[in-house]
Amino acid sequence: VEAVREIVRGAIDTKFSSRWGNLISDLAIKATQTVCIIKPDGRKEIDIKRYAKVEKLSGGELTDCEVLDGVMFNKDITHPRMRREIRNPRVVLLDCPLEYKKGESQTNVEITKEADWEKLLMQEEEEMKRVCEDIIKVKPDLVITEKGVSDLAQHFLLKANISCIRRIRKTDNNRIARVTGAQICNRTEELTESMVGTKCGLFKIHKIGEEYFSYLTECKEPQACSVILRGASRDVLNEMERNLADAFCVARNIMLEPR
Repeated sequence: VEAVREIVRGAIDTKFSSRWGNLISDLAIKATQTVCIIKPDGRKEIDIKRYAKVEKLSGGELTDCEVLDGVMFNKDITHPRMRREIRNPRVVLLDCPLEYKKGESQTNVEITKEADWEKLLMQEEEEMKRVCEDIIKVKPDLVITEKGVSDLAQHFLLKANISCIRRIRKTDNNRIARVTGAQICNRTEELTESMVGTKCGLFKIHKIGEEYFSYLTECKEPQACSVILRGASRDVLNEMERNLADAFCVARNIMLEPR
């Protein structure tokens, strides 16, 4: 590791970040080691762009920069009464909306009797209930979906003591899948025990500045990570990020071809 650090430092020492000594190079090395996967045929694959996400948070000390043993993303839970801190959560990742779908083409429904309106609402509710029951069947603690979550679905999930995060980016979801060992599920009917991610040690929501951030950390053998850069101003952070990008490339090349 010392040798690697020397090389990475050699590559970025002239830049702005060299003031903090080994800080940037250590971040880069740790992140690269985390996302390194050895393929069955012995090749190493290191996809930094996709799996090592750099999150810039202005404010805080530069020494607070870290590589998480997990991921973090800029989202809060959908309902204030849901749990904000869960030890060893069972995570379910979805790619489908937890709300009543509108049809593809525009559909107009004319309702003459009041009872019919209630019937429609009942159907909607039944549908939602079925979807939520499919989810609750695998007993997750945390449901993360890329689409929306309706009030009704929140109600059912809240009753089952499940925290829920909605409208997350696809790229973030892929990273979470790599860290927690969960599979992203496209239809709730297909949810099985094997799709639940259990490799994560702690789910917690932190408030930093004005925004809420969800952390999934303390993961066993994470294969993706978030690098958190803290700094005084936007400019400092952008400069740090550029330096970090260089350091990543150097670290990756060393890992791939350690001559």
